[in-house]
Amino acid sequence: MAGSQTKLGNVPEALGVDRQLAEAVRQFEMHRTGRLPTSVNASLVDDALVVTLRGVLSPAEMELAKTVSGAASLRELHRQLFSVSSVPLWREIKAITGVAVVDATSEVAMPSGTVVQVFRLAESGVSSTGSESGTESTWIDPSHDRKEDDVGGES
Repeated sequence: MAGSQTKLGNVPEALGVDRQLAEAVRQFEMHRTGRLPTSVNASLVDDALVVTLRGVLSPAEMELAKTVSGAASLRELHRQLFSVSSVPLWREIKAITGVAVVDATSEVAMPSGTVVQVFRLAESGVSSTGSESGTESTWIDPSHDRKEDDVGGES
């Protein structure tokens, strides 16, 4: 239904599936870290959702990532934080796609600081294109809308 909202924070259901997912991840990052990524890409391919976040690391994290040991520590920290905090996002992904998340992982690419999240879905065949499998993706550039009140609380 146009205009209806999802639980994580004001993701209009009238948007396409990939765009809804990208927006949900963008809002989740704002809620979780207090910062918006500069861009979010969400792509559904068969039984996987691949999310790419750019501009999500803080200046201090980018500085830490300049050394090998700092980059390794940062990667592990982000993996652990994602592991313990992503359940609300899993619920939102299920609400949008109708398919449960089976498992997920997150990786920080160096030196760019790009974060890649991969969610494995319970069933294959979910696609943003409406076909059996798809590779279409949607980019969200949040610079057009950087209001902090866009993020709803967890329920």
